[in-house]
Amino acid sequence: MNKILEKKQLSETVFGMTIEAPLIANERKAGQFIILMVDEDAGERIPLTIADADKERGTISLIFQAVGATTIKLSKMNVGDSLPAVLGPLGKPTDIRGENGEKPGHVVCVGGGIGVAPLHSIAQTLKAAGNRVTIIIGARSKNLFILEEEMRKIADDDLILVTDDGSSGRKGLVTEPLKEFCESGNVDEVIAIGPPVMMKFCSLTTKPFNIKTVVSLNTIMIDGTGMCGGCRISVGGETKFVCVDGPEFDGHLVDWDLMIRRSGAYKAQETTAREHACNLFRGMK
Repeated sequence: MNKILEKKQLSETVFGMTIEAPLIANERKAGQFIILMVDEDAGERIPLTIADADKERGTISLIFQAVGATTIKLSKMNVGDSLPAVLGPLGKPTDIRGENGEKPGHVVCVGGGIGVAPLHSIAQTLKAAGNRVTIIIGARSKNLFILEEEMRKIADDDLILVTDDGSSGRKGLVTEPLKEFCESGNVDEVIAIGPPVMMKFCSLTTKPFNIKTVVSLNTIMIDGTGMCGGCRISVGGETKFVCVDGPEFDGHLVDWDLMIRRSGAYKAQETTAREHACNLFRGMK
């Protein structure tokens, strides 16, 4: 059992929780995630990115949006309640140094909506490794921003805010300031996390400049081991599984249209499909 120690409501539908998970906290690295269950005997398994971890306290921090049956149920849990199952850390951690062992240099981090949560931990780690970190975050309106002050403390430049309605920062899309930085010629790497369409267009923005672009994908997952195949995507013409090969991939190689179509096909019956798959796995025990 993993006890909930802290709970915060960050916006109308976004919540943050700190839970006891000493083994995960000790092993976790930036970019990794967990899979949890809210009900021990029924319900689905959902992946959530580890937004932060404290080895000394033995805790991990999760940020999630209450949009489906399980996340809504999770949002109604309170301090003192316990989660019956938390599995992790899963996935490959963010490659902070790169294949040649050197730091990228100047990294532009772009976050959209709830994607700012996983981006926070990555930006923090990049900064600690000595990189210059520029941060752009976007949302539909001002009241939907999360971790604004936390990101401001990490950014070497002024934090760039972008809103669809112009209620805060620049009015427009995150790709607009991203393109300006690319045109400046001093960007070594871009990391983009957010809705699939946002990540797709961030990747299209950086491609003409040949700037390495890393994206973190959040597809449907069941077991987190690659067995169910629900998270499969196509990267560079090869089939990959987000849970074991990712969650981070080269944004220039992801088949975005295929990924978006598959996500849409699942969406209508997402909860039913997940619960059915979870029940099958329980029957195999």
